[in-house]
Amino acid sequence: MTAFVLISAAMAVVALALLTRPLWWGGRSAAPSSNAASEAREQLRQLDALRASGALTDAQTSEARTKLEQRLGQAITQPAAAARPQSAGMLSALTLFALAVVVGGYATIGTPQALDPAVRAAGEGGGHSITAEQIEAMVDKLAARLKENPGDIEGWTMLGRSYSVLGKHPQAMAAFKQAVALRPDDAALLADYADSMAMVNGRNLEGEPSRLIARALEADPNNLKALSLAGTAAFLRKDYAVALRHWEKMQQVAPDSDFAKQIQGGIDEARRLAGAADQNARPAATSPRADAAQTGGATLSGVVRLAAGLRGKVAPEDTLFVYARHAQGPRMPLAILRRQAKDLPLQFTLDDSMAMSPAARLSSAQTVVIDARISKSGTATAQPGDLLGQSNPVAPGASGLTIEIGQIVGQ
Repeated sequence: MTAFVLISAAMAVVALALLTRPLWWGGRSAAPSSNAASEAREQLRQLDALRASGALTDAQTSEARTKLEQRLGQAITQPAAAARPQSAGMLSALTLFALAVVVGGYATIGTPQALDPAVRAAGEGGGHSITAEQIEAMVDKLAARLKENPGDIEGWTMLGRSYSVLGKHPQAMAAFKQAVALRPDDAALLADYADSMAMVNGRNLEGEPSRLIARALEADPNNLKALSLAGTAAFLRKDYAVALRHWEKMQQVAPDSDFAKQIQGGIDEARRLAGAADQNARPAATSPRADAAQTGGATLSGVVRLAAGLRGKVAPEDTLFVYARHAQGPRMPLAILRRQAKDLPLQFTLDDSMAMSPAARLSSAQTVVIDARISKSGTATAQPGDLLGQSNPVAPGASGLTIEIGQIVGQ
């Protein structure tokens, strides 16, 4: 993880240095306007190269190009004495822009869950890495800076997505609210705001979250996250035809995207349920748990125990998470149960009624792993010091499983 951070930082510094090279000499006499124009053209070429490589989106490139053209016009028309403050201002603007692109881009299209200590511990067998406390300290610094500069739209966006990665959904919702107030017609921000609000409200998409999703689709009918959320809300209302319409459009808009691939399970389930409803083949009202029983094999059961050597590290009120996830592939829980450490040893049963999303259900998996984690903080994101136990890969339908919590996350 340290190498990743250092390499990423180096790449960001190189890109920023290329973009701001003409500004390094802001303390000397201003260059002639012909030199300023040449340097600006070079910066524009560099922006185009970054866009072609995929580092910048078309929208981000356009925004940066507009800023550069405006700065060039000011540099040509203003006297040499104004060179220092103008360069300093432009350097600050480009620095903030670059940071927003790096962090915002990574949060959007990268793999922020790779920062999860539990993920790294399970996938790599532990090792040295940046701590959750260090990540939170950086986010806190960004939050403090935004108090002094509340009009920074990119900063609020970055802050909201950072809080979402950390599992701090109330703070994420507040940050996205500020961002949406500054840019009310941004489909991506509206979808992020709706998602955080639903998480705060117990994953309930009805009411204000659905209205935000509708605004997002009005601003951009092809926004993948808004389409995904709209389909999920419809599925939970048992309006399977509407869910299919939104999810199938995702596959039309971006057939090769991770979003479109991950939603295939939800599409198959919605089609099955829509067909069953049309044929009146199932009761008009069934509980989610009854649905799980009818699918056959979509349950897992067993017992979770705490290793004797770790009993002194656990308080009775510590949160206990028991959840199933794909043995290979996305780590999103397919079914999750929340209890307290005082309930150990715990007899558990996981089924489709405990799914976080209809697109990711236990019955859709062939092989799963069951994790049991005791959390001091009570947050969904694993923290160093949490206690972890894990099953071997099993198929849905397995019973009589025994999971012993015997690992310490980060050690």
